[in-house]
Amino acid sequence: MNRPKTAIVTGGAQGIGKATARRLLAKGMNVVIADADEEAGAETAAEYQRLGPIRFIACDVSQETRVCNLMDEAVKAFGGIELLVNNAGISRFKSLDEASLADWNAVIGVNLTGCFLCSKYAAFQLRLARGAIVNIASTRALMSEPHGEAYAASKGGIVALSHALAVSLGPQVRVNCICPGWIEVGEWQKRGRRTTPHHSERDRLQHPAGRVGVPEDVAAMVDYLVSDEAGFITGANFVVDGGMTRRMIYAE
Repeated sequence: MNRPKTAIVTGGAQGIGKATARRLLAKGMNVVIADADEEAGAETAAEYQRLGPIRFIACDVSQETRVCNLMDEAVKAFGGIELLVNNAGISRFKSLDEASLADWNAVIGVNLTGCFLCSKYAAFQLRLARGAIVNIASTRALMSEPHGEAYAASKGGIVALSHALAVSLGPQVRVNCICPGWIEVGEWQKRGRRTTPHHSERDRLQHPAGRVGVPEDVAAMVDYLVSDEAGFITGANFVVDGGMTRRMIYAE
């Protein structure tokens, strides 16, 4: 292959996706950021233009026609697709009594169906390239607070979908999953929503690692999983949470 690898990062305009896009650009890849927030997408593409070849494509990943267009445009722009990072996600935390079917369908549609659609329509190119997929789930796939039924179900579905895809697409395509914990994204939002984080000592000490996570923590794991060094890793789920889900917490 005479050109750099091309990576698609959904939800790539802000948060974990934005950090991942920057990491992959720094590795010399072409990056397509796909996001439903056109303002954030255009802002990030302009900010990262100096780092390498980047393109923003507006896309609601819950819509099949939009996903097909995303893949077509990525191939037209860069000649192929080697890597897919399914990161796009939304949340609607409401009590079971208040949550509507529309709320449920919206969260499942973006978080889980979007992951399926992007993987489905990137699969041909990924097989040709012997590429890789990394899906971003959440530790809420493994544990819960109240009122997170749709979000937890969508993220748990991503974990299961990841190993199913690994079996279906292997050996040509490796597929892995990451479950981030508490990741502070305030400084990685678009300018109109950007905040400076403040964490208490209690916040930090909830984590055996001694701090709250940052988007770069997840981006580093993505970088490893798409690399040749991870060539024997597929169908796996990696928890990146500073050890928080391993700590036993009892009410005093």
